Parts: sequence; structure tokens; C-alpha cells
Amino acid sequence: MARIARWTAVAAAALLVAGCSGSSGNDGDESKDDGRPPAAAPSDTTGLPASLTSQKLDWEGCKATATGPAPGGDWRCATLKVPLDWSKPTGETIGIALIRSESSGSSDERIGSLLFNFGGPGGSGVDYLPPYGPTFAALHKKYDLVSWDPRGVAASEGVRCRDNKEIQTAESVDTTPDTSAEETTFFKDAADFGKGCEKSAGKLMEHVSTTDTARDMDLMRHVLGDQKLHYFGISYGTELGGVYAHLFPKNVGRLLLDAVVDPTAGTVGHAKNQARGFQRALEDYLKSTGQDPQEGSQKIVDLLQQIDSEPLPTTSGRDLTQQLALTGVIYPLYSKSSWPALTSALEAAEDGDGTELLAQADGYNDRDASGRYGTTTHSQRVISCLDDKERPTPEEAKALLPEFRKISPVFGDSMGWDTAGWCHDWPVAGQHETAEVSAPGAEPVLVVGNTGDPATPYEGARKMADELGKGVGVQLTWKGEGHGAYGSGSDCVDSTVNDYLLDGKVPDDGKVCE
Repeated sequence: MARIARWTAVAAAALLVAGCSGSSGNDGDESKDDGRPPAAAPSDTTGLPASLTSQKLDWEGCKATATGPAPGGDWRCATLKVPLDWSKPTGETIGIALIRSESSGSSDERIGSLLFNFGGPGGSGVDYLPPYGPTFAALHKKYDLVSWDPRGVAASEGVRCRDNKEIQTAESVDTTPDTSAEETTFFKDAADFGKGCEKSAGKLMEHVSTTDTARDMDLMRHVLGDQKLHYFGISYGTELGGVYAHLFPKNVGRLLLDAVVDPTAGTVGHAKNQARGFQRALEDYLKSTGQDPQEGSQKIVDLLQQIDSEPLPTTSGRDLTQQLALTGVIYPLYSKSSWPALTSALEAAEDGDGTELLAQADGYNDRDASGRYGTTTHSQRVISCLDDKERPTPEEAKALLPEFRKISPVFGDSMGWDTAGWCHDWPVAGQHETAEVSAPGAEPVLVVGNTGDPATPYEGARKMADELGKGVGVQLTWKGEGHGAYGSGSDCVDSTVNDYLLDGKVPDDGKVCE
């Protein structure tokens, strides 16, 4: 079972970078300065052993990963040692995979490192930063571009809970069960997934929380030689940035949070937000095609019900199930540029061919042409189920379904059931009801909300700005479509963000980009 919508920019990354090629910065084989000594850092690291705080990163040419070729150019990779258990900093360590391209401008222009998290949780920064390089060319002139695989992700002790065959088999599980037998299968599949994660992750299972990763980030800041943390967080990366600001307010430099997760929402609240956000995006899409949103939504509901009764054939020989069809509708809503592909896929499905919707679902589920699946969803589930304390029971989820259906006739059922299924019978307890992001005393944090964002609805941006605190959270609004604002076609957004990150210019709270 895969969560139908996650707080992630990763799902949209292939859409956003499809037109990008090459690498950013210099094309030489050697980095400009691998031996830069750490600067004196704030006192937050004084309780850590010198084996951590004084470590030197060995930057080398990046190797190919399980999901992509080596980036080439001037990208360099290294491994940072961090404590497995942050309550025992002198104990066992694990390795965190980093990637960096040093600033392309002159040394006197350089501000420091700019860390990126692309969302998920579970997205690989090592894989995703290089293709985004051209998007961040303006920022690269003054910053080293840096990202990493958070603990439990990809090259940083990545978790794989199922093999490829098991994942494909699970795609036939009905995630909106209509009978007691389907309900039993749904929750058994959820419990089995958790057991597979526990077997893969072992003792790491209890140490992959957002708080753990935020502490990793501060050690990363110190070892990279930065007095302050400069950061660009997208989607789930905004929650991570907010948690960092709460834990280390004095170390906050220039933090940019784009496509903002609502920090006041728990498990059910997030699911309602996403049901609302995707329904809103779908209706915007339907309007763009000249359809009445209510009639168009009902047409899709009818199609999904037909597929539930009789899955559609595809040219690959695999069947398009209701869940895969719904995923195929979700994926193109992450980017307005993919709306024409959604139109084509829906028209084909109406004619009895599920091939195009299945291709969209495979893109979301990280499935390649050979049938191999990525592990983003595995890591995401391990991290989010450790974070989230709220665990609705199956009975509570069923009681919520009428409200979810009212919010979204298309996505409500799936997201309602998901509140109970996602962390059902999970091997470890969740840590908190909602994320704590208050950051009194921190420098201003720029929070960017997009009115048409499907996965992290616009309302979350104001709530994040308010929770960060007066004088800290500063909101910028973009009246646009898609998941995320920067690099999506708004000169107003891009210039405002660049002014903030490059020159420290903070816009007025509430600024709107049409």
C-alpha cells in the first residue's frame, strides 16, 4: 500500500526537472577547496565529542546510485558521521550521505552553504539536487549547493520494506475496502509492511524522526564551517526546517520554506488538508478544460467505481486497479504542465484503456520499465510513523469517511481510510501529535504559499508563519498552480526569494505575487 498523497516535492521532481540537463557550476574534475576548515560555531555543539565536531569531510567524485547515474561535473560526495541515538552522542554512529557543488562565484561573494531538502519524507537529496542545479543557478553564485539523504533514506542507511514482487502484488489491495474481506486484507497488508520495515531498519527504526534529522542538520552546519544554517526546504522539508528553527533558533540564518506543511495538523488534519488541496487542484484542472467541477468530479468518481468492479487492461499486460487509477489522477496534479497528460489519460481510460493512467501511477510509485521500485515510500512511512502519535483505529477511520467524502468526492475515501491504514499496527510508537516549530529569537524565516498547491494546501503557509512566531515567520503568497512556487514561472516569487537568500532582504509579511 502506498500513501496516495505525501508531503513531497519528490513526486513532482521528474516533472519539474525534465527540461534540465547538465550540471551547475564548473565542469572541472577537481573541487575548488575540499579542505576548508570549519568556522567557530555556536555553543550548541559543545556537548558533542570531538570525533563528531572535528571530523573532516572527504569530498570525492560522486558514484552512481541505485536510481541514477553519477552526476559528473563538479558535484562531490562525502559521508558525515552522526550519532545513531542523539541521546547517546558518544555511542554508535551512522553515516549520512552528502552531495555538494561549491559556489560558482568569487570567494569574496560566497555566503556559505545552502542546504536543500526536497520533501517526502524519504526523498534523496543526493539524487535530486544535481538535476535541479540549473533552477538554482542564481543562488549558486553565492552558495555552495548542498543536500543529503536523511537517515533511513537511500544511501544513508536506507530502508527497503518489500521487494519488487511484493510491492507489485500489494498494488492489487483495495485501499478503499467495500467488504469485510477487503477491509481485513487492507489492514493485514498494512501490518505486514510495518513488519518488513522493522526487519530492514532494525534499531534504526526508533531513530529516524524529523527531530533526529534536524539535529543531524546542525552538526552538518558545524562541520561544513557555517556559523548559521542557510536552508531551502520544500514540502515536508518545510516541516523539517520549522523543527530545526525550534531546536536551534540562534543558529537560524536564511531559511526558505516553500510548499508549506501545516504544523498545527495531526494525522487526520493532514489527511483532510490534502483531500481538500487535491480536490481544489482537480477542480481548477476541470475548469481549465471547460468542464463543470462538480460534474467533472462525479465523472471521475464513476470511472473509478467502474474500475473497482473491473480493472482496465493495459498494453503492459498489467491491470489498472482503482488505487492505481487514483494515483494516476493524483500525479499530474502536482504540476500544471502535466494537466494535458491527465486529459489524455482520462480520455483513454473512458475508452477502456488504462495504459496512460498506469504510466502516471508508475511515475508516482517510482517504478521503472523493468519493474523495479524505488524506496521513497518505504522511508517516508518509517519516518512519518515515528513522528506521528495520532493513530486512528479502523472504526474511527470509518466514522470519518462521510466527512472526507464531503471534502472530496474523488479523493476522500482513500485519504480517510489511509488515516488508519498508514501506520496500522506499527512496530514503534509515534512521538508527537503535531510538530513544534515555534522559534522565538530566530532570524526572519520566509514562508512561501501557493494558492493552488494540491499536496500542501495554501492555508498551511499562514499557520507555519504564525507558529514560528511574531517577527520570525514572514509569508509570501503566489497565486499559482502546482506543488511549490520557486522556479515555477513567477518572476515575482523568484526575485523575492533570491533577494532574501542572496542579500538578506526580507519582504513585507503578506506580500502577494499574482
